[in-house]
Amino acid sequence: MLNKRAQILLKTLVERYISEGQPVGSRSLSKFSGLDLSAATIRNVMADLEEMGLVASPHASAGRIPTHQGYRFFVDTLLVVKPLDVIQIHQLEDQLHPDNPSRLINSASQLLAELTRFAGVVVSPKRNSAIFRYIEFMSLSEKRVLLIIVTPEGDVQNRVLFTDRNYSQSELTEAANFINHNYAGYAIDEIRTRLQSELKQLRQDMTSLMTAAIDAGDAAIRENSEAVIVAGERKLLDVQDLSSNMASLKKLFDLFERKTALLQLLEFSRKAEGVQIFIGEECGVVTMDEFSVVTAPYRVDGKMVGTVAVIGPTRMAYERVIPVVDMTARLLSSALSLH
Repeated sequence: MLNKRAQILLKTLVERYISEGQPVGSRSLSKFSGLDLSAATIRNVMADLEEMGLVASPHASAGRIPTHQGYRFFVDTLLVVKPLDVIQIHQLEDQLHPDNPSRLINSASQLLAELTRFAGVVVSPKRNSAIFRYIEFMSLSEKRVLLIIVTPEGDVQNRVLFTDRNYSQSELTEAANFINHNYAGYAIDEIRTRLQSELKQLRQDMTSLMTAAIDAGDAAIRENSEAVIVAGERKLLDVQDLSSNMASLKKLFDLFERKTALLQLLEFSRKAEGVQIFIGEECGVVTMDEFSVVTAPYRVDGKMVGTVAVIGPTRMAYERVIPVVDMTARLLSSALSLH
């Protein structure tokens, strides 16, 4: 355990490095720590911290910078979080109002990016079962039909069906009307069960069209049931630490595109209470070694359903990012629960 003097010096070092982005020397530590210590004493404490793996010397004659372990100790023990100011809180409240769930999710990711100047990420709630409000069929060409699915949330998904024969538009309209009248609002798993018995009364070719539509609709809705919404990726290009390492940024952008590994990381947050912070290799993703992720789960009617997060450099102002993530999760929970 670090004594009080070592803690103050480590806290000062991390804060100065986050602020300035340059290795911190004994003179700066003496000036900003408020401690009346000789340069020799400060150097001795720094040597101890380096031996413990909390700081490192990038160059022989330069000052020191925090390691990932140093950031972790700082975040867990020394960090003083700054509460959001009134303007920021009003900005969040004004834009996270319960009008449309999908629009809320997009607004939340954009707000996270805007307020932190890093990448904002939101994992939307996973639907337990695929449900549609209504469907439409549109004839495209020979043996090709466009299926249009509208979910209860107003999301629209399109799928092309390849059919065994040509269908006239009137036949397609008749089939869509039958499905909408009898099955709209039901879970697709339940619709499948009913189809097996109820569609025996219809012609076989109409049965195959409807079965294909239900299967395609199920796949389309489930495929988009847990989306990762990322905003502000380009803001990371303006971060000095990252813009000089384009190879690392490219790997991160590839991660944003694939999203599977990102989902796995954010899944940990959904199972935890409150704000979680992953620094460097703690993210469990090789491409994230130079990045930190600040996450918090959000709820609908008391049940955790998704995650909000900010991704930025390890040298981020954690005391500023943490309350933004926390408040966004809280307000998103309230807005979605009221919907």
